[in-house]
Amino acid sequence: MIKDLKPLTMAEVAELVDKTEKAEKAKVFIKKFAKLNLEESKKMKKDLQELGTKLNEEGMVKIVDFMPEDAEGIIKITPDTSLDQDEINKILEVIKKY
Repeated sequence: MIKDLKPLTMAEVAELVDKTEKAEKAKVFIKKFAKLNLEESKKMKKDLQELGTKLNEEGMVKIVDFMPEDAEGIIKITPDTSLDQDEINKILEVIKKY
């Protein structure tokens, strides 16, 4: 039964899966695409939250997972959020730290 829906980064998902053979295959798959480890992804998500932008948690998770390199990339992965240029610049500065 689903108790709660919460967006998670790929690193967080890899940490939560069980130790079964299928879970290990999932972890290998996730690690191929995850750009940050668990600690870095949590810290980056926290840094994005502290910016005070219009990004919701789902948008922050997408940014952590995809690590867009420019404004266009941010806009593409957060189409439901209208960010102004100042907010985009702040987000890009956070991304550059990682």
